[in-house]
Amino acid sequence: MGKRLRDNLSSGYFEAADRLTSKDARRRVVAYVESYDDVFFWRSILSGVETDKLFFEVMLPSREKKLERGKKAALMAVLADKVGKNMIACVDADYDYLEQGATETSRIVIGNPYVFHTYAYAIENLQCYAPSLHEVCVAVTLNDHSIFNFDEYLRQYSQAIFPLFVWSIWFYRTPNYREYTINDFLKDIEMGNFSVKNAANQINLLRHKVNKKLSLLQHRHPEALQNRQQLIDNLASLGVTPDNTYLFIQGHHLFDKVVVPMMGKVCEKLVNERQNEIARESVHGMQRRNELSCYASRIEDIESMLRKNTGFLNSDIIQQIKTDLRNFVNQTCGR
Repeated sequence: MGKRLRDNLSSGYFEAADRLTSKDARRRVVAYVESYDDVFFWRSILSGVETDKLFFEVMLPSREKKLERGKKAALMAVLADKVGKNMIACVDADYDYLEQGATETSRIVIGNPYVFHTYAYAIENLQCYAPSLHEVCVAVTLNDHSIFNFDEYLRQYSQAIFPLFVWSIWFYRTPNYREYTINDFLKDIEMGNFSVKNAANQINLLRHKVNKKLSLLQHRHPEALQNRQQLIDNLASLGVTPDNTYLFIQGHHLFDKVVVPMMGKVCEKLVNERQNEIARESVHGMQRRNELSCYASRIEDIESMLRKNTGFLNSDIIQQIKTDLRNFVNQTCGR
């Protein structure tokens, strides 16, 4: 091999290596998140706002060489004045966003320019974004037959719980918050066992249960009714409406108690439908067994698919988060 050829190959190697490590030429901003599940969620958002001058690295916070988890740990960097142009915190909004500065944590979450939040209660709410749930079912079952209207169900669910949600926020913004806690609210909106066939009836039962609680609360706190419409208008200005309330209730409750049971029943029907189709169209027993075995090996877990769901990227809330992040990127890069 001639010297010129070796030099050309060597030069090409280093150019390729430079391209592979081109992130070194960009500014790195560490994004601290709450838990392992948050890493993928925030990566899917942050990817869309990175530039040729700046990239993010998502990680759990660490202190004294120990990994820490949770919202408090992610915010500790703020409290210690460690967050800034090279470090941000990305956290669940919880009720802190809707409290609008009523507590110290709320003031940090909504007021610190280096803290970014979900606007929705938590990442789980956005993973359960209604318009994306059919695609999740397809990923789980490999059956594209639409047999249930997730959008309409969660819209009706939201409408049913919205009046009580308003009361929950009212209590949370006052010194009376211990009288009606988030856990009390969640007990009042329990759905029970989900049924695809009887979904409408279950929504009606939920409305009845909510109305009973509303009567009790109105009797005990008539003064709250005087400011009710003002609070509703305020929530609307923050993005909460009767149609999308499911995005602002406790995320684990929505995920574990509402969406996973609902999707479990829907996916079960879709799997049975596909299995019956295989059995019906198979030419002989051997083919049927092989096809059923092949199909069974490709069925995915609902919870895993939900946690990897990125259909929420099309939501208005994500566009709001991205706007906040782009403003940070532009200011950091001096634009």
